[in-house]
Amino acid sequence: MLQLVGLRKAFADRVLLDDVTWQLNARDRVGLCGPNGAGKTTLLKILARLDEPDTGQVVTPADLTIGYLPQDGLEYGGRTLVEEARQAFGPLLALKEELHHLEEQLADTSLDDAVHEAVLVRYSEGQEEFRRLDGYTMDLRVATVLHGLGFEDADMDKPTETFSGGWQMRIALAKLLLQRPGLLLLDEPTNHLDLDARNWLEEYLHEYPGAVMLTSHDRFFLDAVVTRIADLSLRTITDYHGNYSYYLREHEARMERLRTMKREQDEEVARIKMFVDRFRYQATKAAQVQSRIKALEKVVPIDVPPERKKVHFTFPECSKSGRTVLELSHVAKRYDEKVIFKDLSLLIERGDRVALVGPNGAGKSTLMRMLSGAEAPDAGTRTEGHQVVTQYFAQDEANRLEPTRTVYETLADGSPVNMVPAIRNILGGFLFAGDDVYKKAGVLSGGERTRLAVARMLLRPANLLLLDEPTNHLDLDSKDVLLEALESFTGTLILVSHDRYFVDRLATKIIAVGHGGALVYPGTYEEFRWSQAQRDAAASAPPPAPKPAPTARQAAPATPSGTGATAPARGATAVAPAPVAAKAAAAPVVDREERKRLEAEQRRVRRAWEAHQERVARVESRIAECEREIKALEDTMGKPGFYDDAAASKPVIDRHQALMWEVGDRMAEWEALLEAAPPQAE
Repeated sequence: MLQLVGLRKAFADRVLLDDVTWQLNARDRVGLCGPNGAGKTTLLKILARLDEPDTGQVVTPADLTIGYLPQDGLEYGGRTLVEEARQAFGPLLALKEELHHLEEQLADTSLDDAVHEAVLVRYSEGQEEFRRLDGYTMDLRVATVLHGLGFEDADMDKPTETFSGGWQMRIALAKLLLQRPGLLLLDEPTNHLDLDARNWLEEYLHEYPGAVMLTSHDRFFLDAVVTRIADLSLRTITDYHGNYSYYLREHEARMERLRTMKREQDEEVARIKMFVDRFRYQATKAAQVQSRIKALEKVVPIDVPPERKKVHFTFPECSKSGRTVLELSHVAKRYDEKVIFKDLSLLIERGDRVALVGPNGAGKSTLMRMLSGAEAPDAGTRTEGHQVVTQYFAQDEANRLEPTRTVYETLADGSPVNMVPAIRNILGGFLFAGDDVYKKAGVLSGGERTRLAVARMLLRPANLLLLDEPTNHLDLDSKDVLLEALESFTGTLILVSHDRYFVDRLATKIIAVGHGGALVYPGTYEEFRWSQAQRDAAASAPPPAPKPAPTARQAAPATPSGTGATAPARGATAVAPAPVAAKAAAAPVVDREERKRLEAEQRRVRRAWEAHQERVARVESRIAECEREIKALEDTMGKPGFYDDAAASKPVIDRHQALMWEVGDRMAEWEALLEAAPPQAE
């Protein structure tokens, strides 16, 4: 559906694309990757017809529609949110207006019959076209996309100019998705999305009917969405058919092969030059020298991108904190009429690695400020543990840098003496190389200031880190430097991040912020999402009909050996032990004593099997009881106003968490029973 033919693009003496030929097919999901400055955004603009190549052409079908989302810079005003989103349906809105006009004409009794008939025919055609284009579901599609991207019902009638820059880009993305162009070009679409919105966008792009090409610094998003990587480097495009993780492996292998070929080529060229220099003036070797000179002229140098030094870093040593690190007790917080928290109690212990999740506006940053002590609660207390040394990375941390200091001075100021030798390595890991370290912080771009602020944080000792969106504006390599440092961090970590890969690798406890409180989920983000999906499914499913409790013989596991089992087979019909006569009939009877021995052995096996099945049935019954009680508690917790009375809601929440833990323990016991199942009687 799209082809690049002999494409070249340069800025002065810097060549980004050189004689590039490449093809994009219908329904492709392509991730555009490459080092910073390779020309990814330039290529997207060329494909979107917003820029022109120096030579070559972009060949597309005449009916191909292309939609492009830039990284930032779009602003809307003059309409409400819903009205602006509806502008994506320009032809449909025009057709709808025409139908209203035709209805007015049809209601005019003064029209003669011929005109009335013509209007009626056009009205019928217009209605059919409106139906074919799904015009009657236009409002539903608008609401679905806006809600998926995080807008609330209360936002729908707000003027678009009241939304901040990040939300303005969400409006632009919503309009683009609603237009459904044949080719969707997205430049960092996840920059302004929270985790829920990113998860929704992943699923939406999976089902998108056209082709998608995107750039992103979110590794998990790339892995989940794309099926092909276009690597833009060395002034050309190299295809890798797979997701981003596959690309990383294959790209590194390809670079290693290139480096080997380059090394062998250099050695061969050096050997030929040595021969030429040695025998240049010997008449007997003149023919051989000329032959080798011609061979040198034909050599095409192999280009290998400079190998970026991998920065390994660990935080400076800091004294160990007490077991209790932070505690919020009966905390309340509100802004004007908006209640953020009411009677919130929270305990953070040494070694916790906590991720705060929730939709934008739920109060994650407010909670981070209260935990750090940067903002006091309206009511309640904040208690800091023994010997706690805190570093708080705020969302606006980049704006707090001293503008008159150079990049190097910013890191050197306040760093321990023993960390000074590591400053240049850290700066290199965050893309500050060469003379960049002498730039003033005041002249850096927003992304550069963020990278500098993160680098500064790494050099200061602490045993408690509170990080509010530290990955914004970081490229994938810089994220890897930060991620590796945080993985080796031995203190307590609390973070807010919209990067799924980052959260999955770091968090061992999830705190869901919203509805005036914060619920603690022990486990990873993937386990938290599974729990939420189960809860949503249980809430939407009709109540199951009551079933009688299974007997020991009815509740045998579907997989007696235990391998591959994931849940108890409730109500399943088990394979009962075979009658004693079966073995007796199959085995030759030697004498009466042998028959008695066989029968006694089978009785022993059967008794062991039945006892095991009774234990399995008891565990399954308890799991079912817990799940029924959890369902009832979740129904109670989901009722409006549940969190208004903190004293009444806390026992319910505590009971819910205790039951969740018990279900986990019982499931582990059930799996262990399956693994240790005795052999069945035959």
